[in-house]
Amino acid sequence: MTAQADAATISLRMFGAVMDIYKKVFTAPGISRPNPVRCNGFELDAVVESVCAEALDVVSLTLTRLGGEQLPSWRPGSHLDVVLPSGRQRQYSLCGDPRDRRRYRIAVRRIADGDGGSVEMHGLRPGDAVRIRGPRNAFTFVENAPAYLFVAAGIGITPILPMVHAAGPRGRLVYLGRSRASMPFLDELPGDADIRPDDETGASDIAAILAEATPGAAVYVCGPPPVLEAAQRSMFTLNPTGSLHTERFSARPVLDGREFDITLARSGVSVRVGSQESALAAIRRVRPDAVYSCRQGFCGTCKTSVLSGAVDHRDRLLTPGERDDHMLVCVSRSVGGPLILDL
Repeated sequence: MTAQADAATISLRMFGAVMDIYKKVFTAPGISRPNPVRCNGFELDAVVESVCAEALDVVSLTLTRLGGEQLPSWRPGSHLDVVLPSGRQRQYSLCGDPRDRRRYRIAVRRIADGDGGSVEMHGLRPGDAVRIRGPRNAFTFVENAPAYLFVAAGIGITPILPMVHAAGPRGRLVYLGRSRASMPFLDELPGDADIRPDDETGASDIAAILAEATPGAAVYVCGPPPVLEAAQRSMFTLNPTGSLHTERFSARPVLDGREFDITLARSGVSVRVGSQESALAAIRRVRPDAVYSCRQGFCGTCKTSVLSGAVDHRDRLLTPGERDDHMLVCVSRSVGGPLILDL
């Protein structure tokens, strides 16, 4: 780095420090109130015990603790943070038996044109070591509901499957997919599960499925964005006394964003964040190695120190104190002006 670049970086850090003091003394806490994800905080080394093909481009991986000790307990809806040998960090829902404290099971659909995480997961073999964190729960199973309707689409069956078994006779499962060959865990479903592959039954009408729920039922939906959006549009018109619980496997679209600038203090590089893109996406244009995982504001992998600027916090993780000078760049944005980040 040149002397001029060094001087520029030092100036940015000094400016950021002054702004940090200003924020702590003269400004109120962030407007957004946190809704922390339940997390037990465990982090440990695990080993791949087995890899099984479950459907077209879907494998399940069974993980055990290095040394064979018991694993932390978990409830239906929980997921693991998996740190891969490459350093990539990704989340996968637990889809095994919560009573089995010796093993965790997750399932991964291979996405060839994705960001490489699923391809790397499919390359794991028995005996390979991974680091895991959690379990975390951002999709809590409500116990003692009078009835349950579960709608799972494709790989969305993974968090739903343990819920279905926990609900027992009070639950009803509708399982959607492109074809039976693409739908994992068909042999583990209750006998009364309603299986609807598109190539056999045609595209399903989500509103019509929700209309079949018992009044007051807890409705759980997991799948691609169109399925979730259809459920959110129609649920409370159809069943105003029920409750809707959703989980998505992709980043939420930015619908109300404004453009703003980010300066990376360590290099002095600035980048413009578009109105419909995340800060993370913009940062990765100039820093492809920037770490991230969930892209939904709950895992904390992309947590970054804010040296200057006001943040519109949209995460579900940071405490009020952390929001003074940190942000999750996968979902949070600027309130309006530029941001200087410690990157």
